Amino acid sequence: MPEVIFNGPEGRLEGRYHPSDDPAAPCAIILSPHPKAGGHMDHRIPVAMYESYKARGFSVLRFNYRGIGRSIGTYDNGSGELQDAAYALDWLQSFNQNAPFSWVSGYSFGAWIGMQLLMRRPEIAGFVSMSLPTNTYDLAFLAPCPSSGLIIYGSEDSIVPPEEVERAVEKIRTQKGTQVYTKLIEGANHFYSDHLELAIEASEQYLDKALDERYCPYREPLLIE
Repeated sequence: MPEVIFNGPEGRLEGRYHPSDDPAAPCAIILSPHPKAGGHMDHRIPVAMYESYKARGFSVLRFNYRGIGRSIGTYDNGSGELQDAAYALDWLQSFNQNAPFSWVSGYSFGAWIGMQLLMRRPEIAGFVSMSLPTNTYDLAFLAPCPSSGLIIYGSEDSIVPPEEVERAVEKIRTQKGTQVYTKLIEGANHFYSDHLELAIEASEQYLDKALDERYCPYREPLLIE
């Protein structure tokens, strides 16, 4: 799990990068929860997402937003953090120029950043968003959503109530041929305190169904006990 430092809009950004053995492997970027709420790249949920893509042969990067860890800068209310994510994706793609496509995954605040990045980068072919804060941020920018993806949320989430997620998803328009899927994790709170394994299993099942065998002949089979 190589530690990396790369240039961001305000200075250096700190990350963890796993390069695929396949030079034509796809890429994935993992986005962390809110930096003002203790979010960082080594949070248990971003790490679990990172490992899922790694196991499927992706070149994958997670990183600290500005002002977190060894990343330079100060919190910028989401605007700067979106810029950080764009620079991170640029860096990842510079080392994977033969990648056929990219995916983005994020948790909570990171899910919101990921959905904005999706709208700006046509090479992003799919997404997995966990606990997307639909009651805090307006999703009107998804007009329409350009790629299919999965939104995972908990039935006992008191921070982003499930009915808020469902209401927001119903309003999302999609481009022809794309669809936003949802997966409710029964009993899970916002932090998936006792349900992270189930949430990651749902993410992995979606990844395995969504990834085309033409691009991912190397992916490992999903084992469900």
